[in-house]
Amino acid sequence: MDAHPDPDPAMPGRPRTPADVRRWRRYLADERAEAAVYRDLAGRRTGEERAILLALADAEKRHEQHWLDLLGDDVGRPLRGDVRTRLLGFLARRFGGVFVLALAQRAESRSSYDQEAFATATMAADEQIHEEVVRGLATRGRNRLSGTFRAAVFGANDGLVSNLALVLGIGASGVSSQTVLFTGLAGLLAGALSMGAGEFVSVRSQRELLDASTPDPRSAKALPHLDVDANELALVYRARGMASDDAQRRADGVLASLAATGAAGPGPLTHDGGEADGPGAAETDHETHGTAWGAAISSFCFFASGALIPVLPYLLGLVGMQAVLVACLLVGVSLLVTGAITGLLSGTSPLTRALRQLLIGFGAAAVTYVLGLAFGTTLA
Repeated sequence: MDAHPDPDPAMPGRPRTPADVRRWRRYLADERAEAAVYRDLAGRRTGEERAILLALADAEKRHEQHWLDLLGDDVGRPLRGDVRTRLLGFLARRFGGVFVLALAQRAESRSSYDQEAFATATMAADEQIHEEVVRGLATRGRNRLSGTFRAAVFGANDGLVSNLALVLGIGASGVSSQTVLFTGLAGLLAGALSMGAGEFVSVRSQRELLDASTPDPRSAKALPHLDVDANELALVYRARGMASDDAQRRADGVLASLAATGAAGPGPLTHDGGEADGPGAAETDHETHGTAWGAAISSFCFFASGALIPVLPYLLGLVGMQAVLVACLLVGVSLLVTGAITGLLSGTSPLTRALRQLLIGFGAAAVTYVLGLAFGTTLA
């Protein structure tokens, strides 16, 4: 196709080229696909989150119109979005949740509008802000699952690495395959029980600490009987980190409100004296750390599932170096998958996280294997 003879309205004096048209059509397809993703996600939510997602879809619609206006008669047949956006749409229609939001966050971070001459500055700014909006939505989900998710990821990786190291170390010492199998199964059971118990105690202790630091709502009943001149309420706010003058002003305000209306207002004894650290904050802290039983069960199950993988070859009857190689292959794939998932949910590069998990896991297993070889040689 020849270059369009007329200059483009977005860049006076600059004629459009076939490459421009192809690029704009790709942008148009991606904007349509992203708008559909947000509409699909909104369909699985209610309230404020639904409204936010629909607003994001409307913004993508405005971007879509920009490319339609530029293309004019060159719009051609509709293209499909890129593979990543189509996959995101598939997941949004069927699952939703924090995993899809994390993927959407990464998709927004890849926008090239700040380097695109035909995109407006407003469009480039929109994409940057969209990333922060999606990050905020994803953070809610991350907070809700972070305690259990941490236990699950830690348990799975610990099971993979520790039992692979155990199996390789014992196998390298020259014992029979049956001994390696029983050792691996014993390591699986012992490690899973230890991880589950440890997570239960850890999370329960953390929640008890949070409970101990949460203001007692019954203390508000003492406010009407405080000495207005002494105003010991100011000491509460000072003990929680407020400056002396700020604490005194806050305490005076609370008692003045109490004298005038008979009610001290919401959250008079919260951490900073305001509503931000009220009951909702305590609930958020508890969501972030998860429940003790949830963390323990997740840790037990995921450790056991991870620890089972290195012994699978022995359960299937493989022996010797063949079993070792298959175990390493299975564990390597598992480490890559768990690392990639962690990277996606944390908003970082899934490839970097996957390779890091792989190097750490195989590094630990290699050290144990070498020690097993040395121990076997010594016994021989």
